[in-house]
Amino acid sequence: MSKLKYERPYLKKMNTGMLNKSGAQSEFTPVTHIEEVAVKDLIKQYGSPVFVLSEKQIRQNYKNAVRAFNTRYPKVQFAWSYKTHYNNAVCNIFHQEGSWAEVVSGFEYNKALKNGVPGNNIIFNGPDKHSDDLILAIENDSLIHIDHFEELYLLIDICTTLNKKAKVAIRVNMDTGIYPVWDRFGFNYESGQAWQAINKIIASDKLQLVGLHAHIGTYMLSANAYGVSAAKLCDLAINCKSQLNTVIKYLDLGGGFPSQNTLKGAIGLVSTPTVDEFAEVICATILNAGFSNEDLPLLILESGRVMIDDAGFLLGSVLANKRLSDGRKATIMDFGVNIMFTSFWFDHKISPAQEASQFNEESVMFGPLCMNIDVIREAVSLPLLNKGDHVVVHKVGAYNMTQWMQFIAMRPNIVLIDTNNNTHVIRKSEDLAYLEQLEQMPEHLKSK
Repeated sequence: MSKLKYERPYLKKMNTGMLNKSGAQSEFTPVTHIEEVAVKDLIKQYGSPVFVLSEKQIRQNYKNAVRAFNTRYPKVQFAWSYKTHYNNAVCNIFHQEGSWAEVVSGFEYNKALKNGVPGNNIIFNGPDKHSDDLILAIENDSLIHIDHFEELYLLIDICTTLNKKAKVAIRVNMDTGIYPVWDRFGFNYESGQAWQAINKIIASDKLQLVGLHAHIGTYMLSANAYGVSAAKLCDLAINCKSQLNTVIKYLDLGGGFPSQNTLKGAIGLVSTPTVDEFAEVICATILNAGFSNEDLPLLILESGRVMIDDAGFLLGSVLANKRLSDGRKATIMDFGVNIMFTSFWFDHKISPAQEASQFNEESVMFGPLCMNIDVIREAVSLPLLNKGDHVVVHKVGAYNMTQWMQFIAMRPNIVLIDTNNNTHVIRKSEDLAYLEQLEQMPEHLKSK
């Protein structure tokens, strides 16, 4: 029997902060694989930084949300929020699962059509719908959610010209006890503006009012606020039937359900409601509102963030470490706020991607951009990282790949890991030819 090698004992520092379900610090545990694919292999093949999405997690998130509502209400339909992540591969995962499309611009509408979504399964939201967009939506029998009176009047004119009726809903804003109130979009409930819009639609005889819509905010931490929203939409719907002889076919409660990300400035333990908690409040409110069985409306949800945030990862590498003038340690990464816009709002969890030292030091994590606001984390406590080490940033699937900017650095590959752990590039990294393809050079500035 060979003699065991002597290893020097050491004391491991106990780190404060959130514990995982096993009672261990997750911040310091290396994340070496996404699904069953090694981080080092992903970076070697696709470069650093690189976004990685888990198809398995996306499908699981969708099924969980559907189960939460279908077990509580008999008529439910989800519509994937294109603005959250409009990569075609991602959108088609949701459409394969049965989701409609919810869009807020003409180009998103055309993306949905090209992805094979039937026109009558597209919900067209947003305050900036051009005439051509509205004509296309009317001809494809889509559901148009009216945001303001100017749009309402434009729709009436278009329908008069086309001699067609558009299927419409109105977006309703309201006080749900959450401040600030999102009253920029839609028609106000409390002032009677929403009821006025409803009456104008029905009186016009050019539009068919089929739904009511509310989207009360983003990253909402109160399930009860959705109960208030649902109750006020139900009140409008019941009044439509009793006073205007118009049956509202669907109520759209929008999105806004939060992921498990940590908001900047959050103090102590912040309880994030689950999808089941939102479902319980919304469904119970509608079921108890007083609808007859034949008039019970379809419930539509436009969830985005909660469906995909935790299915997205950003893999990156350490460029350098340095010491700031105030003594703080700084780590410079090869990704910044140009591709991780949500770092302005969230303290994303960041994990080392390899075994590391047992010692750690709090540091500020910067991106590579030549701008002082390029801060990934103001303070993060991680094992000591060396140049070339890799990290995994968690829960970056929502909005980062639609709000990202081409600034100083090119945008990287997006890779999808399918349900069999095969990897696919679903958006190629940019190069100079891509960047310059729309540029044009005046003759007098061309090189001689």
